[in-house]
Amino acid sequence: MRSLNGLDSAALRPLWRAVHDRLSSGRPVSRVKVGPLDEEQRAAVADLLGDERLPGEYTTVSVAALDELLISSVGAGVRDVVAVLSGPLEDRATRRALAGAARTELWEWVTRHPVVVAQPALLEWAGAVRRAGLVGGSVERTRDALDRALRVVAALPATGVPLPVLAESVLGDPHALDEGTRCAGLVLRALAVLYGVDPPGDAQERRALWERAGVVEDELSPVVLVAGLRLGGVGGGVLRVCADAGHVAALTLAQVRATSFVGTPEDVWVFENPSVLAVAVVRFGVSCPPVVCTSGWPNSAVIVLLRGLSTAGATLRYHGDFDGEGVRIAAHVMARTGAVPWRMAADDYLSALGGARVGTSVGRVTEAPWDGGLAGAMREHGSAVPEERVTARLLDELDDRGRDVGGLP
Repeated sequence: MRSLNGLDSAALRPLWRAVHDRLSSGRPVSRVKVGPLDEEQRAAVADLLGDERLPGEYTTVSVAALDELLISSVGAGVRDVVAVLSGPLEDRATRRALAGAARTELWEWVTRHPVVVAQPALLEWAGAVRRAGLVGGSVERTRDALDRALRVVAALPATGVPLPVLAESVLGDPHALDEGTRCAGLVLRALAVLYGVDPPGDAQERRALWERAGVVEDELSPVVLVAGLRLGGVGGGVLRVCADAGHVAALTLAQVRATSFVGTPEDVWVFENPSVLAVAVVRFGVSCPPVVCTSGWPNSAVIVLLRGLSTAGATLRYHGDFDGEGVRIAAHVMARTGAVPWRMAADDYLSALGGARVGTSVGRVTEAPWDGGLAGAMREHGSAVPEERVTARLLDELDDRGRDVGGLP
């Protein structure tokens, strides 16, 4: 490139700024509008282009003509000259495309995250997060915030630990879930979606939601109902005494933690509703098979017990209500404890429904990870099937299984 020959004059700066901006768009540019120009700037543009008449306050310049003129006068095209005079050219179109692709990948990552896949109700949360936009306009900061929140959700329900202990164990910072932090807000909104409640509006509601997820200050409040289970340790002794007397045991979280899982049976039957346990104990008495009740959404005592049984080798066979919340509870229990569905498929729903289209509404239905057809069948028929309606059928099957293996315990 030869000498700029006055191309860097102050009077020509509006022209170069306009050309630089348009060429930095990353799109094909044939003409550039320049202005407003004062009289000195208009004269400078006319001299550069070799025009006898001054342009108006606003004028349009042909990029091709300017390119040809510059090559002739300084031996370099318009892009090179502008880069020298106004700095390197950008490619905003490519940058926007890359940013758009990064955002798309981020939201796809959220919907494919194992925690969301295991509990499809969280897709509603993911959609709300997407509508809220990026954290500080940054894909990286948003991904980090969501990853931290999902790691916490994956650890819930907790085992009756204080919030700082949970934050330290999951995120390495005891204050990461303090009141008002972004992570705490994301986790609480996720819990509200999972439990089907409104987002907490004050400190009391936030504490209640944390407690529902097993973040508590004591080991006595969370209780799990159990029948027919005989284990070791302090908690196991309570279970054994009740099982031998044909009663339901109510174990606190502290007692569950004091339980030895030696003697864990091969199968444990997990129900959503306490009434099923009540009927099972009346029917089987001291021969009741090992059954556990989640009492709706499981608390920390339920989860700790089920995880202990699963780790000891038991197969947890879960059944619950056929309604929207029942499916979400089932997905939650399976994701957190490794339980498997039992009589929870679309065919089981239709069989229990018996063709009836009346009854309680199924409510908000989300997908069932274990059966791709269940949610569709429930939406089509619209009627809930409470677990109590099929209790006799379920217990008949337990009775048959017990006879097949030579009698229930």
